[in-house]
Amino acid sequence: MRSAPAPAPDDDAASTSSASYWWRSAAGDAGVGGVRVVREMERVAAMAEERMDELRHRLVTYRAGDFWLPAGGISREDTDIPPVVALLLLGFAAAGKSSLVRHLYSVLGRASAFAPFPLTTSPAGKDGRTLCLEEHNVVRSTRNGFCVFDSRGLDYDRVADGLDEVADWMDHGVRHRQLCRGASASADSASSSSSSAAAAEKRFVRRRVNCVVVVASLSELYRSLLSADLRKLDATRELFHYPAIKTTCYEDPILVLTHGDELTPAERIDARVRVCDYLGVPDHACGAVYDVACPEGLHVADEVDPVAAYAAAEAVFRALHVADRAHPPKPGPKEWALWALTWSLCALSALFAFLSCLCSKFAQANNTNTNTNSSYSTTTTTTRLSTRDHPHPHPHPHPHRNKFR
Repeated sequence: MRSAPAPAPDDDAASTSSASYWWRSAAGDAGVGGVRVVREMERVAAMAEERMDELRHRLVTYRAGDFWLPAGGISREDTDIPPVVALLLLGFAAAGKSSLVRHLYSVLGRASAFAPFPLTTSPAGKDGRTLCLEEHNVVRSTRNGFCVFDSRGLDYDRVADGLDEVADWMDHGVRHRQLCRGASASADSASSSSSSAAAAEKRFVRRRVNCVVVVASLSELYRSLLSADLRKLDATRELFHYPAIKTTCYEDPILVLTHGDELTPAERIDARVRVCDYLGVPDHACGAVYDVACPEGLHVADEVDPVAAYAAAEAVFRALHVADRAHPPKPGPKEWALWALTWSLCALSALFAFLSCLCSKFAQANNTNTNTNSSYSTTTTTTRLSTRDHPHPHPHPHPHRNKFR
């Protein structure tokens, strides 16, 4: 059982309870979908009261591969488990990714005997948005088994470019202080910080993305739905179901909905049902969607809003389970032999291409010399023939000279 927080005045306690258990005031008017949301929130609230300290301890002491289970006849020794599991936060601008990172520091940092202060050190541009990827050790431990990568928010006006960058991250991995493509327009005002980040980028370890967490603003998507402007909803759905994510992680990403506290309780339930239905997310499944309102400023998360604190911690816990199930097997002798053969063929093809280019240049030079010699020989032969046909400009001897002889 978790230790009870310090007693607070009745007004503060009532206000905190009302904010933490917001769904209870609108539970009577909820429809079929709303009942599922209420039941899920009651489950999270019950777990927050009983298992918060236990869950926090499991996350702080987590080591990569702790949730691995045998499958496919592959042993743990033959599984390619990285030393640190990387969780990547994706979402559009102002979705609340950096706020979620600060919330995780507040939730998980308490177990490490550190003050739960917000921590984001990513260089920001003139628009206040993150310029590069930032790796966060949210448990503040030198033996951390996982890290959370905060990324720059994607643009609704350039969805295709953003998805191309996401595909590049999924294929080649992510790195601390890796400059994002969309940051070029904002880098003018932060040129020194961006240049230093780009210079330091290559010194950091590149990590394979093991699980993706999509962060979306519930209030923004709900307003978009009510106004019949579905552009933001369509972009979020395309991101959530992006094939490159599922190809790498083998499962759909975790969905975290933020800024729900900007809506009334009835609107919040209705928004969660309708938005999840539009995005094609199975909200009825346990743990598929997490509603996390991230308060700003210095706070102790599980005392301000214990339900949101537990939801954030459980989202990370579920993401680690997904990551440990998706670790690929280590390459065997056949894969290494195929890799060596492939690189040998590539080296041979490069060598032959170089020799072909070299021989082509020699052939061109030889053809130039041959053409020059041929032109000179032709000119000389023509001159000789002309001289033989006309040996002297005056073919007949001088008449007076013949007369005296």
